[in-house]
Amino acid sequence: MSDMIKGKCFCGAVEFEVSGTPSGMGYCHCSDCTTWHGAPVNAFSLWPRGSVTVIKGNDNINSFSKTGRSHRKSCMICGGNLFNDLPSMELVAVYPSVVPELEHEPAMHLCYKEKTIAIKDGLPKFSDFPTEFGGSGETLPE
Repeated sequence: MSDMIKGKCFCGAVEFEVSGTPSGMGYCHCSDCTTWHGAPVNAFSLWPRGSVTVIKGNDNINSFSKTGRSHRKSCMICGGNLFNDLPSMELVAVYPSVVPELEHEPAMHLCYKEKTIAIKDGLPKFSDFPTEFGGSGETLPE
């Protein structure tokens, strides 16, 4: 993938573009992600920070940081989740569901030790994160 693709919030008040190639794609099972999304698992695509650009409605973006490690962005009008800025990693986690043209090609499960549902899909199940993302690299069985 190298073309620019567009994403937007639930109501369309906020629009953004992602360009280039994602650094990774997968599913996160951590309690922060699952609680934030109100779902048992969260799909993500990771992009270099400079690859995500808000093109409409920047003043409608709300930011919330529970720990300082991530800054979750959502639309102040509809409440729709947009993306999660991860400054220490220089990445932005973009949710595939808000970027309809993105072909989500998951390669891993993160924080699988916190899972609420088991998923048997043959992908690596990291206890926390791969070493290249600052984790232990430890994997768990399906």
